[in-house]
Amino acid sequence: MPDTQVAPRRAATSPPGDRPPAPRRRLQPAVLLPWVVPVLLILGWQWASSTGAISPSILPPPSRVLATADQLWTSGELQTHLLVSVRRILIGFTLGASIGLLLGFLVGLSKIAEGLVDRTLQMLRALPHLALVPLLIAAFGIGELPKIVLVMLGVIFPVYLNTVAGIRTVDPKLIQLGESYGLGRGARIRDIIVPGAMPMILTGIRYALGVAWLTLVIAETIATSEGIGFLAQNGRDMLRNDRIVLAILLYAIAGLLADQITRMIEARVLRWNPHYQGGTR
Repeated sequence: MPDTQVAPRRAATSPPGDRPPAPRRRLQPAVLLPWVVPVLLILGWQWASSTGAISPSILPPPSRVLATADQLWTSGELQTHLLVSVRRILIGFTLGASIGLLLGFLVGLSKIAEGLVDRTLQMLRALPHLALVPLLIAAFGIGELPKIVLVMLGVIFPVYLNTVAGIRTVDPKLIQLGESYGLGRGARIRDIIVPGAMPMILTGIRYALGVAWLTLVIAETIATSEGIGFLAQNGRDMLRNDRIVLAILLYAIAGLLADQITRMIEARVLRWNPHYQGGTR
């Protein structure tokens, strides 16, 4: 029987143009779910204003608010108000968060600092900082400084309280373990205390961002000619509720974006924590 040789089979190849398309990524329900209620509210708002269930003179429909936003954007007025408000928030929040973190770490790490500072800060915290508006205007005039100081005062205490609470909730056994491994005070603070307190610190920062925008709403309606708050005040004077609603929506969107940025920072800084992995919190 003659020998037969079987030629090796080559792997079937197809030209590049015949390759099947890559599967499309589907939107996850977790991405769409948070938008269900806002979309339904906007649709209900549009329907109620359009049908007269709610008077358009009281609550203008979203289409009219969007038209007003487009008009202000085309004229450049909206960009000016947005940039002014964001600048005030950035300066006031940065100063307030820095002071709150510094005082929080001092009080959280030192009994002497706690005895010297904490009671005074608790008394100051009890003062409604918005009630200080007339005093700040009398002291600093009607320029930018009173508004920035108000935002700063609104930010200091949430950051301070959460920083102190975060430091004090660190497991003492972890600190003792660090001491047994020969870690110095600085290394224990860097490697044990700061990571352990970081969830509470970031929670305080998220809360302080909301307080900052709330404070700015009040500050920008008092003796100012720029900012989102002035847009609302101007709408009230001109009987333009569409401008007032637009200002409210801008504050809401700005607060949402600030919160999302903080969540992204949480997911990155706290990636070692299973509760924050992937930003699913």
